[in-house]
Amino acid sequence: MAGTRDTVTVFAAASLSAPLLAVRDSFARRTGAVVREEHGGSLELARRVTELHRVPDVIALADQEVFSELLVPRAARWYARFATNRMVVAFTARSRHAAEMDAAGWWRTLLRDDVLVGRTDPELAPAGYRALITFALAEGYYHEPGLAARLTAHSPRRLQRGNAAELAALLEAGELDYIVDYESLARAHGFRWVRLPPEIDLGDASHAARYATAAVRVRSGRDSITRRGAPILYGVSVPSGASHPAAGARFVALLLGREGRAMMRRQHVESLARPELVGDSVPAVVRDAVAQSP
Repeated sequence: MAGTRDTVTVFAAASLSAPLLAVRDSFARRTGAVVREEHGGSLELARRVTELHRVPDVIALADQEVFSELLVPRAARWYARFATNRMVVAFTARSRHAAEMDAAGWWRTLLRDDVLVGRTDPELAPAGYRALITFALAEGYYHEPGLAARLTAHSPRRLQRGNAAELAALLEAGELDYIVDYESLARAHGFRWVRLPPEIDLGDASHAARYATAAVRVRSGRDSITRRGAPILYGVSVPSGASHPAAGARFVALLLGREGRAMMRRQHVESLARPELVGDSVPAVVRDAVAQSP
């Protein structure tokens, strides 16, 4: 990767803020570029592009469907699916009833009157609507009518935050007892967590048909939209109006190549064995990086 003094702006989902550090630092050393990052909920980041017309050189989101929903074809002409994750219930040693929290009865603990449960805002971040979908799937899995509504009501708006990083900070500070978010986030922050059954955690592609049976309606601007369950997949692209598209493509190539995927795995993000490219305008440097993957 030959050097350039470009300033590369990266918009990244908050759940990717820690995992991307190694990739960012490696890219900066190799190219001499200055890398600026902005983090937030994936829907919020996409709207910065489409509504505020703030266009980064790279955009990495926690839900690949946001690209087809909000960015393609006007703001981006291609994207790559590159990583997966799963939903968990994260907590700390200070969390109320931590000693009794387990995979068999996690939902009973969350519903206790004195427990504070947080999740991200489903209008801003995929983890927010994925938490609601997990609740919906849990209702059928445990044969508990009304469970989804009870879990949703027990994590009210006042306990929601705009992105995963803000939610993690509240759990670390002891202001929340439990959060429903990504396993990678729990690992990165050193939280305890309960791994949910694969039938409901959105992390197992073999259960895609089961996930699709759950759907939630969430607000989207002045309207609302149906979010249907699907295996978690992250996406990344270089937007069409990027100021430094060549440098952005080199950053994505590093992320999707063998070395970048290894960096992400060391930070607890499950990179796909081979990233999946979508669109007919993928830069050659990105195609080459994926083609050379084992």
